[in-house]
Amino acid sequence: MLQSEAVYQDRLIKKLRQVFPGVFILKPDSEEFQGIPDLLILFGTHYAFLEVKLSPKSRVQANQMHYIELFNEMSYASFICPDTEDQVIKEMEYSFGLEW
Repeated sequence: MLQSEAVYQDRLIKKLRQVFPGVFILKPDSEEFQGIPDLLILFGTHYAFLEVKLSPKSRVQANQMHYIELFNEMSYASFICPDTEDQVIKEMEYSFGLEW
């Protein structure tokens, strides 16, 4: 079992780099934009925002749902946790125009 969100986030970043070779993964400044998702994934001409949680029941902070909905309308955005990881990555592949 993962002990912290930070540990899971580090493992997730490594996995995303394997699944999407050449990807750029940035961590937006949450102090400037309260509730901005944890990760911005840039892949070719596509992007996705991911809010990392330890479980589907993890607490949602102020503005997080707003940003997920906003960025999902623009491209792709989602909450992600170990339980939903495979599905979210498949959705990202589809959003990025990759076969799956």
